[in-house]
Amino acid sequence: QVQLVESGGGLVQPGGSLRLSCAASGSIFSIDRMGWFRQAPGKQRELVASITSGGSRNYADSVKGRFTISRDNAKNTMYLQMNSLKPEDTAIYYCYAFYPVNSWGQGTQVTVSS
Repeated sequence: QVQLVESGGGLVQPGGSLRLSCAASGSIFSIDRMGWFRQAPGKQRELVASITSGGSRNYADSVKGRFTISRDNAKNTMYLQMNSLKPEDTAIYYCYAFYPVNSWGQGTQVTVSS
């Protein structure tokens, strides 16, 4: 079972940037699709962005043009570069490895506030 560990969250002012990392305990080379989800207080967990092993990317409308997802198979790590952050981006961010791995990270808090 692949274990995922997120890092890079924190407190940032509106308009600022953060880069989240998701480190896997094993190879992600064979994991076709990985993604970032987020969950704000009182809201359902939502898919923010996903990326396939072939590099195909999808983004939620709310983050298009501001967030960039990437993966480095050699380092077994996935990233989420977040720019022009808004208060509504405040949430716990989780990385996820889709079927057949179906594994979640523990989450990292992102708070956007002045």
